[in-house]
Amino acid sequence: MSGHSHWAGIKHKKAANDAKRGKVWSKIARLIIVAAKAGGGDPSQNLSLRYAVDKAKAANMPKDTIEKAIKKGSGEGGGANFEEVLYEGYAPGGIAIMVEALTDNRNRTAPEIKKIFERRGGSMGTSGCVAWMFTKKGLVTIDKSKIDEDKLMDVVLGAGADDMTATADIYEITCEPTIFDDLKKAVTDIGIQPETAEISMIPANTVPVDDAETAKKILGLMDDFEEHDDVQNVYANFDIPDEILTEAAK
Repeated sequence: MSGHSHWAGIKHKKAANDAKRGKVWSKIARLIIVAAKAGGGDPSQNLSLRYAVDKAKAANMPKDTIEKAIKKGSGEGGGANFEEVLYEGYAPGGIAIMVEALTDNRNRTAPEIKKIFERRGGSMGTSGCVAWMFTKKGLVTIDKSKIDEDKLMDVVLGAGADDMTATADIYEITCEPTIFDDLKKAVTDIGIQPETAEISMIPANTVPVDDAETAKKILGLMDDFEEHDDVQNVYANFDIPDEILTEAAK
């Protein structure tokens, strides 16, 4: 269990509630708008848009809301212009953090992200300070109750996956971005719906966290970023053992 994959596992345990659904939908709508603006409004011809639409469907976003976002991005609906921004820094314990955001106002977002870092005992760094520690990969997570490990291993390795690991609740499979669609299809073809299926940033190495107080600060920082309206994704290179995770949750 490590880094972003571990964070994916932790998020899996957090029940999605209706109060947060609107926030999730608004973030995905931004993603769709930016993808459509950059590559056109046809998902079959725009891979980034297709991934964004898939994410919207997985979050049960209404079809008309998806279509409105595509039209906005294609120039039919007006609205704000969002740009992609990457913030980098450190959490307590020397943990590397990458924050991907879509904002219509850099001058507002940057100070807010810096404040979140500092409020939780971290610090925002300069561009490139931690990005070199991460590699773009396809990430698929599957609830362990849905399938036997050996059976799943055969399927994902046959589809070209790099690695598969098991946490307490989920299987985490990584692959090169070029075979992400093949991997996802191989899983859905055997009747399994992934908990997560996305292009992610995976750390090359992880930093162990061996005390509950530090773990609590790191997880609080991750949560605060996830709650920010402009933040799309948060990646980190922590490795928190289950017993420390349990203690931190008290």
